[in-house]
Amino acid sequence: MANRKVLILGTGGTIAGRAEAAGDNVGYKAGEVPVHELLAPLKAVAPWMAEWQWDLVQVAQVDSKDMDTAIWWRLARAVQAGMNDPDVRAVVVTHGTDTLEETAFFLSQVMVCSKPVVLTCAMRPASALVPDGPQNLLDALCVALDSQAQGVCVVAAGWVHAADLVTKVHTYRVDAFSSGDSGPVACVEEGRVRWFRKNLSKSYLSIDGMDSAAIRVALGEVAQLDGGAWPRVELAISHAGASSAVVDALLLPLPGVPPLAGLVVAGTGNGTVHTSLMEGLVRARSVGVKVWRSTRCVLGQVVPGPHEVWPPAVPLSPVKARVAMSLGLWGLQQAGQTCP
Repeated sequence: MANRKVLILGTGGTIAGRAEAAGDNVGYKAGEVPVHELLAPLKAVAPWMAEWQWDLVQVAQVDSKDMDTAIWWRLARAVQAGMNDPDVRAVVVTHGTDTLEETAFFLSQVMVCSKPVVLTCAMRPASALVPDGPQNLLDALCVALDSQAQGVCVVAAGWVHAADLVTKVHTYRVDAFSSGDSGPVACVEEGRVRWFRKNLSKSYLSIDGMDSAAIRVALGEVAQLDGGAWPRVELAISHAGASSAVVDALLLPLPGVPPLAGLVVAGTGNGTVHTSLMEGLVRARSVGVKVWRSTRCVLGQVVPGPHEVWPPAVPLSPVKARVAMSLGLWGLQQAGQTCP
């Protein structure tokens, strides 16, 4: 069945969640429904699915708030298996909404995707009176099989988002994701994908002089790679009354905890940082901690000025900047290089 196979990887999340009552959309337990049960009902409403072979793999079964790097590497290996299999046309990943944007960004940075990799999710559990997961999964399958699909993207509420731009912006509504100023790359209408532009996610692993070559070399053997322990990178936020105490606390040695290697600051406005917090950042940098700044604003990005002290992680959100820095530092570590 050459090139007629779709690999579906389940990781848990709300889309696989169950609650005791159909009317309960918040008191559910995520990661309860196996991926094969998510797919089965769709075959009755989409006869075209009979033309395809569906390979289903339960990579993980977690609430995505608990996503970690070990699962990320396991997922990367499973995606790579799909890239290597000539019979696989595309890969679809079911995921929780809380950290979906981070997982999508991670995959877009570490994978050279010769086939579409489509992540999807749900804001309501599978047990809901009107669940959104089935439609999202069906839309994701349509995107995955579309001839124009490429790279890593996220499908939710009828929209197709690029992995490097997508952000969860709402706590409850089913249309919870946005691509900010750029907008989505496509929409799905009755099983047909209408593209607005190409999905051209970028690599951000070379920010601030950190070379991503080591990561690409290591991932050439991703099937054997477990990723190891990443250098420790934390997040801090600037706000009214912010102080250096949070940075100083992060620098303290703790038993069994690796030393702080990097810090991403979610600044106010155009990435501005409170004076007191800045004092802590200066101390952190003086002991070798890599410091980047982003913005806590949902829309826009940090616009660099002529005399920058702290490199802006343009145009990444704080959580994605943390992933990029972690991967960059890890790549340097693998290559035996020191941080620039």
